Formats: sequence, C-alpha cells, structure tokens
Amino acid sequence: MVLLEFTMSPFDKGESLGPYVARVVDIIDKSGVPYKLTPMSTIMEGEYETLMEVVQKCFKELQKDCQRISVSIKIDYRAGNESRMKSKLQRIESLLGRELLT
Repeated sequence: MVLLEFTMSPFDKGESLGPYVARVVDIIDKSGVPYKLTPMSTIMEGEYETLMEVVQKCFKELQKDCQRISVSIKIDYRAGNESRMKSKLQRIESLLGRELLT
C-alpha cells in the first residue's frame, strides 16, 4: 500500500492558483481513491500504479493551458493492505491519550 503526497501548480499563472488547484482536486475526487486535502498538499492512498495514473491525469489537465508546472511527490510504500492514512494518526492519538485536531 502506498501513501503518496503531492503538490501540483502552474508557475506561469500569477498568485491566485485556486482555479487550477480546483481542477486537480476534481480529478482526484472523481478517481475514487482515498485522499486528504490539506492547505499545502494532497495525500492519497492506494496501489502505486493507480495513484501515479491519477497524478498523470492531473498533470495532463494542467498541461492544456499551463506552460510551466511544478510537481512535488513524496511516496511511502509499506507491504500490506492496511489503510495507513487513518491508522497512523490513530496510533499517535493513542500514544498521546487524546484526539488531535486534524
């Protein structure tokens, strides 16, 4: 199972990138993969090939009208099928003895 964290945004569209980010998030949301949107990045969970296909679709979408695109990807692979997006947070909450504000 892979956790993949990434950011993707155009460099040639000024400061207000919300419309471009929304296009990328729309693709992620429609893909059906589990994900978490944060103010700085998006985290997805699934099989490597599936997640990379989603990233590629996002890139192709921005490539339609963006001349320069920045992409940053971090991948954490661990054998098994356990959902780690939730379990990693639950483990820390267990160690702290309280729920976190995530």
